[in-house]
Amino acid sequence: MTRRWPRKNDPDSIRARQEALPVDGEVFAHDLGPWVGAQEALTGAALIPVAVVPVIVELGEYELTEPDGGLAERSRGLEEVFVPLAHTEGGLSASLQRGAKAAAESGGFRTYVIRDRITRASCFVCKSAAEALELARWIEDEVPAMREWVGSAPVPELSTRARLREVKTHVVGPMCHVLWSWTTGDAVGPNMMTRNSYALNMGYVLERAPVKPERTMLEANMGGDKKPSFEFFQSGHGKTVIAECTLTDEAVRRVLRTTVDDLLELAWAGTHGAAASGMQSVAFTPASAIAALFAATGQDLGMVGTSSMAHGTGRRVEGGLNVAIRLPGLEVGTVGGGTTLPYARTWLELIGCAGPGKVYRFAQVVAAATLALEISASAAMSTAGSENFFRAHHERGGLR
Repeated sequence: MTRRWPRKNDPDSIRARQEALPVDGEVFAHDLGPWVGAQEALTGAALIPVAVVPVIVELGEYELTEPDGGLAERSRGLEEVFVPLAHTEGGLSASLQRGAKAAAESGGFRTYVIRDRITRASCFVCKSAAEALELARWIEDEVPAMREWVGSAPVPELSTRARLREVKTHVVGPMCHVLWSWTTGDAVGPNMMTRNSYALNMGYVLERAPVKPERTMLEANMGGDKKPSFEFFQSGHGKTVIAECTLTDEAVRRVLRTTVDDLLELAWAGTHGAAASGMQSVAFTPASAIAALFAATGQDLGMVGTSSMAHGTGRRVEGGLNVAIRLPGLEVGTVGGGTTLPYARTWLELIGCAGPGKVYRFAQVVAAATLALEISASAAMSTAGSENFFRAHHERGGLR
């Protein structure tokens, strides 16, 4: 017989779930009050150890321009940022700190935000390809009117913060796929753009289109929500950010304990390996740094899938090696969701990224930390036989 499991987060329901579980009470020994709005069936808490690593980075200050939704850089400044990393991966924090040290001794990281869009991939199923093509042409012609319609908030469910920027259609057989592209301010924005995309589908397209689709789907998987995808690797999703650093020969030798030639050999082999595997990335280990920062700052952990897509580059320059990483789909926010919870808010405040007006700064901090880990992990792998990489895992890897 299936046990009745209460779904609410009132004190009695929380207590009932706790008493039904044969687990140690330590996971319940916390005031759960601040978390009752964070998720359903709240029962306990899981604590994750947090390391803090100093990173020297030149950050840009950005703002959206209207009406195109582009990004304008207003100023730049070099800072030391104390980056929180929540994880249990042995060696991760030490490795990231080593990469950050090599960069600091070479003048620090430089970061740039180049695009801001988040997309919902809807689909209208028509009777034929001809009707799907007619619908696609109509939708593309209606974009200015759609922007005005959304901006006027004709239905209560619409978010006025989510701004419609572009619409892309893609017809396959009788299916008209539609990528609604939005900006959502300092929030990641999935709830905002989902509400608005649904309203456009049901209240605009179905009511006004010359073609009447047989079926409408709010999300039909053409974008790659919470997954790596070519669409988002190329066109971006969330914040598209680049971090770079020019490592000196001395920092490579003394801090990273390798050579520029060895790093370039690894990059050559790794790029071809990525191509051979069909990997939607050219990078080493971006997900580790991104997941650790996400866990510390209350980001949606499911979005590590898209956010950790990366394209790294390395090129010899006079006196050293220019290294860079492009994160095309960094889905981050500094307001709403888990960012309002205890601990997460504090760690965001530590890096100057809590609240409105901070999301572009936060995206750049994530990119710099990701490149720091890429630098150090690549250096360890580039040694003869990848001995340093092996020893780091052997010594810090826990169980044998």
